[in-house]
Amino acid sequence: MNDGNSKYDHKIIKIRQQLIDAFGMPEWREPLPPVDELVSTILSQNTNDDNRDVAFNQLKMAFPDWEAVAAANTEDVIDAIRTAGLANQKGPRIQGALKEIKAHNGGKIDLEFLRDMPHEEARDWLMSIKGVGPKTAAIVLLFSMGISAFPVDTHIYRVTGRIGVRPKKLTVEKTHDYLEDCIPEDAYYDLHLNLIRLGREVCGARKWNCYRCPIEDLCSYDEKNFEDDNSRAY
Repeated sequence: MNDGNSKYDHKIIKIRQQLIDAFGMPEWREPLPPVDELVSTILSQNTNDDNRDVAFNQLKMAFPDWEAVAAANTEDVIDAIRTAGLANQKGPRIQGALKEIKAHNGGKIDLEFLRDMPHEEARDWLMSIKGVGPKTAAIVLLFSMGISAFPVDTHIYRVTGRIGVRPKKLTVEKTHDYLEDCIPEDAYYDLHLNLIRLGREVCGARKWNCYRCPIEDLCSYDEKNFEDDNSRAY
């Protein structure tokens, strides 16, 4: 929860507005139901959006519902999601997640019970599932359930370090809590999406075009004294 006292509040507010001025107010793709969003985000790990979507649609076509996925032969699930890559890992993760939800929720594969939990408890519950990290949990909470959370993916981790809104050596895991504390909650949605766009189109991992950056005047990047961390934030 933001208390208004973070030393980065003013800078982040300016960054947010300049990104909106440059990119507009972004919109997430059509929100999915919470369980669908969880499965989709697990599929997104280490692949692109197109491959994720193909694998997700193939999985939905191969099985009538999530109960059938949970009960299926694991090899059949793996075959259905092979397009997403790392299917041998993701298949068991998806089935394990569905089974944990079912066991916790009286035999029903549904995540609506998270709405009755405090934010931290809901996030911790999701992260107790094997293969679900802080980014995946935050995406489900923010985009599918409208619960305040700030997902940190690889682009956001890199960009926030470069522009100087998080300590350089802060881990991915700690960055989630840190940014949630110093970003106003009403900025989580658009700032998450616009920082990702900035990271993809301007401030890349191997190539960055500062002359095109809409927040160059607010950036404190020092190439000589900064090392990007390629950690992934699932």
